[in-house]
Amino acid sequence: MPDSNTLVLEVWKQENSLGMSVFEQDQAASTLRYYHQHQVNLSEITRLCFEITAILATAGKKSDPEPHHLEQLKKCGQFLWDHLLARKVKERLISAESLGLVLLLDEELIGIPWELIYDGRDFLCLKFNIGRLLRTRQEPAPPRYRSAQPVLRMLILANPTADLPSAYQEGLQIRNRFDRLRHKMRIDFKSTSIDSLYVKKNLRDYDIVHYAGHCEYNSEDVDDSGWLLCDGRLSVRDINALGESATAPSIVFSNSCFSAKMDPGMNKADYQAGTYSLASAFLFSGVRHYIGTIRELEDKTGLVFAQLFYTFVTKGRSVGESLRLARARLVKEYGIAQLSWAGYLLYGDPAFILFNPPPGHKVKPVIPSGLGNRIKIKQLKYLAPVFISIPLFFGLWAYLPSVNPATYIAFSKTERLFEQGKNAEVIDLSNSIIKKDPMFLAVFPLAGDTYRRLGKDKEALKIYFDYMFYSQRRNDKKNLVSAYIKIGWFYHGMGDYQKAFDYYQKALTLSLAGRDKLGEAISLRKLAVWYIDKRQDDKALELLMKSSEINRERKNLLVHRHQLACDYFDIGLVFINKNDLDTAADFYRKSFELFKQLKLKSELSDYYFNLGEIHLFNKDYQRALDCYLQGLKVDQAQGNIPSLASDYTMLGELYMDMDNLKDAESALEETVSICSNVKLPQEEAAVYYDLGRLYARKRQKNKAREFYRLAQEIYYSIDPYYYQEIKSALRELDGATL
Repeated sequence: MPDSNTLVLEVWKQENSLGMSVFEQDQAASTLRYYHQHQVNLSEITRLCFEITAILATAGKKSDPEPHHLEQLKKCGQFLWDHLLARKVKERLISAESLGLVLLLDEELIGIPWELIYDGRDFLCLKFNIGRLLRTRQEPAPPRYRSAQPVLRMLILANPTADLPSAYQEGLQIRNRFDRLRHKMRIDFKSTSIDSLYVKKNLRDYDIVHYAGHCEYNSEDVDDSGWLLCDGRLSVRDINALGESATAPSIVFSNSCFSAKMDPGMNKADYQAGTYSLASAFLFSGVRHYIGTIRELEDKTGLVFAQLFYTFVTKGRSVGESLRLARARLVKEYGIAQLSWAGYLLYGDPAFILFNPPPGHKVKPVIPSGLGNRIKIKQLKYLAPVFISIPLFFGLWAYLPSVNPATYIAFSKTERLFEQGKNAEVIDLSNSIIKKDPMFLAVFPLAGDTYRRLGKDKEALKIYFDYMFYSQRRNDKKNLVSAYIKIGWFYHGMGDYQKAFDYYQKALTLSLAGRDKLGEAISLRKLAVWYIDKRQDDKALELLMKSSEINRERKNLLVHRHQLACDYFDIGLVFINKNDLDTAADFYRKSFELFKQLKLKSELSDYYFNLGEIHLFNKDYQRALDCYLQGLKVDQAQGNIPSLASDYTMLGELYMDMDNLKDAESALEETVSICSNVKLPQEEAAVYYDLGRLYARKRQKNKAREFYRLAQEIYYSIDPYYYQEIKSALRELDGATL
């Protein structure tokens, strides 16, 4: 499966020159690796570094951004690009397909703001998921990494000196923002009266530590630099001592202003040295990733940046990507001239993922993708495939063999029954058509989609393979493309990504060879959804742009207009993943108008649920509920059993967010009722887990334990990761006083 590998830019000092090499991370063990020896004027580079630091310091004091600060920063960054990097290295960075970039640097080179190098179009930190690794003469202790736990622990240290109200608000808002993620992350919030003994005793118990307060740099004794607490400092010396005995957090985020209470004799150009001295202490003590700042922080943007970073991290993004996306969001919200995005550095591997989904699971569920199936965006922690079909007849007449007119009439009736939700009659009539004339290819996808609607996956897969077999027999390449897509989508929904990707590629290759524009557009969109699941949203957007271009050029044809609506819908999902909700809503509305014109009711259900997700994200619970209920009505009319199970679970979770436990219980019981008649193990396990959470909140400990254990029994065989999560929930329940 194609996946752009992270680039490594290795740079080391050689008297008056730099040695540098750029290579893909999986080539790190290569026997031979070419490097460049690049002559540089180190005194000029040093002056530029001072100038960049001064620009950032000056900009940080201004309430309103001044464009000339940005222009000065670009000029300095462009100078570094022109004079610091070898030509071959620049060519590689410009042409890079990878978004990951590791800077492997000598300690002597940490004062250079590599992240702010400007290539004429982009700053490196806005283009790449960028992180620093260090070459050091100091021998580090063997790393002691914390074991992965189903529920991670986070410690927030906010305003320990009691003189920064904004730092207290930052910590409080981060805690409240992620309170809904208790199934992923347990947060301990500590403010005021935070002494060094408390931090030294407890720091090692956490996976993430967030510090919002003062940080002091002691130029006379660097080892005495550190975080200010109520009784003094947590110093570099203290942090080094911590690493000698036990594990350390995976991420330390020091969201502190390095100009606060600084030694008057310290030059502001020493920001990066101050950042590094603290970073190095945490890194040598076993912390895997340290995030710090090199400029004064504005209260508002500092808080927003931290919230955005953690939002992306908890969605399964890597730390480097989360940092880049948070920068990009600050640029979008406040403008690039407001240089708050430029102040953050990451020491550590940018590709590290803290909230890693288990194998076969998606960070963000897939949403409507036309020809046959859809999966809604959900607040659930798992992926439950929910499938529908749409009327394909208007797009398939050209593909049908010339047969007895009675078959066409029967097929037309089958489609009408499908739209009415009369699924048993659809199956009977479809099987009758297949038995009489298996070469009538259009009936196969309709029958397969109906089986999926009924939750009968085994029968559906058999029908899809029959579709492929008879398409091959007829040498009907257009229907063969459609069959490949159906099979790929089936495996996609089951979490078998390799098989899904293989069938999508078969479909794309065949459609390109046969100049089948419809097949090409659908294949591109399916591959885009595949990349969305892999959290490669930029690649997904690229494919969706190609698909939508094909469909826009042919939108006078109903089938391409329908595909364009699906493109818009999936583009909306990409922008949700990018946390650009306004753009996502615009694309959802475009798709809605097209679905409405085509009278495709099933897709309208997806529209309502996904638009509801946007309202839920904004905590507009009533509008989210209105959307959910409209989507529910559509699925009820269609008789889509797996979809209804998902609908009621989503409703139950929404009611829980609204603290309406009575209606939440009723909705979740509807899912239980559906699952008692149809085999939907993932949905059943999830609803039992939600009921466990609900009864825990209602202080009914025995019922909560009962449902947790029911969920645990199912997860034991289908999902070891969530089996362990349920164990943690049970331990927490048994330890609670209800």
